[in-house]
Amino acid sequence: MSEKIVIVGAGLAGGTAAVTLRQEGFDGKIVLIGAEPHPPYERPPLSKDYLRGELPFARMLLQPPDYYAEHAIETRFGVHATRLDPRNRVVELANGQYLPYDRVLIATGARNRKLPVPGADLEGIYDLRTVADADRIRAESASGRKAVVVGMGFIGSEVAASLRHLGVEVTVIEPFPTPLFRVLGEQVGQVFTAFHRDHGVQMLFAESVAAFEGTHRVQRVVTSSGRRLACDFVVMGIGVKPVTDIVAGTDVRIADGIDGIMVDEYCQTNVEGVYAAGDVANHYHPTFRRWIRVEHWQNAIRQGQAAARNMIGKREPYNEVHWFWSDQYNYNLQYAGFHTDWDELVVRGSLENRNFVAFYLVNQRIAAAVAINRGRDLRRSMPLIAAQVPVDSARLSDENVDLRSLLPGARPT
Repeated sequence: MSEKIVIVGAGLAGGTAAVTLRQEGFDGKIVLIGAEPHPPYERPPLSKDYLRGELPFARMLLQPPDYYAEHAIETRFGVHATRLDPRNRVVELANGQYLPYDRVLIATGARNRKLPVPGADLEGIYDLRTVADADRIRAESASGRKAVVVGMGFIGSEVAASLRHLGVEVTVIEPFPTPLFRVLGEQVGQVFTAFHRDHGVQMLFAESVAAFEGTHRVQRVVTSSGRRLACDFVVMGIGVKPVTDIVAGTDVRIADGIDGIMVDEYCQTNVEGVYAAGDVANHYHPTFRRWIRVEHWQNAIRQGQAAARNMIGKREPYNEVHWFWSDQYNYNLQYAGFHTDWDELVVRGSLENRNFVAFYLVNQRIAAAVAINRGRDLRRSMPLIAAQVPVDSARLSDENVDLRSLLPGARPT
């Protein structure tokens, strides 16, 4: 009898895994389950060119709609998987059906966090996770209207930039001192403050939302300091949490009880036959020698591929140097690596001129790098991140030194 692989989650990680299984020669049965009614698609454009109306949805699809049937991938779109039973190796669906499996990949992604404040259920308050969410926000985004964006992480920052492009007046509420403060720190975050201010975004830092006000629809946002901000609509960007409900009550380990399904470097959980990939996976990274969970486009694709190969016995460790990008106005940000803290920040280029790459060092090793309009330098730093070797800060910041020369065995420049 042929083997059966069930993939729960038809986002980029799940969709990529299904495609990779066929590309790698797996000839068993594949079932791809997705809660959205659409085939797998790329989410990064939702806050950027798709939201601005510059990119059609068809160009965001991972594969053409007919691809899955043509490659004998059974799809269950618009269907919720509710429970995993690892003992009997079945996935239970919301309609009461049971799907048996030999191996299962959990790629359920993440869901947006909600604010537990008065008025949070008023109409006109949106978050952004799906193409339907982006459609609703774009329908609100006429020139001259007023929007409040709550949170200035990557999604909030990108949405603010896109709304300004559409002529919307934007006010942002952010509890930290700068945009992207928790990821990039205050020194680099100030660069983002400056170019958002240049484009007319009003930013309220060290503020949070106390309540939303309106009759049936949001009309005002009340901040923690008592300000009342009139608005036509609100976009929330306060982060996500991994969707692990399907493994509740099983032996599958959850990191810290909330931070994703724990998998090893082969994308495998502690339970035989159960794998996880994408935003929901908290994976052991051989380079950084720690468990990490990331929510990037590149990770969803690469880890989906890695999971598929490991599910069919390839035994290839997943050790990608994580990378992602963000476009805001005419600035291109790229980030590589992974860091939660650092003991030294080294800047190559100019923060003031908004043309630089900043390196986050831990024990003289580069944990991560972020670049504004310096994609080449960012790419050249990725082998240094992967190597995890000590680097000389002076040479790292010296623009006359080729970053490639800092690798062990490279010829000095």
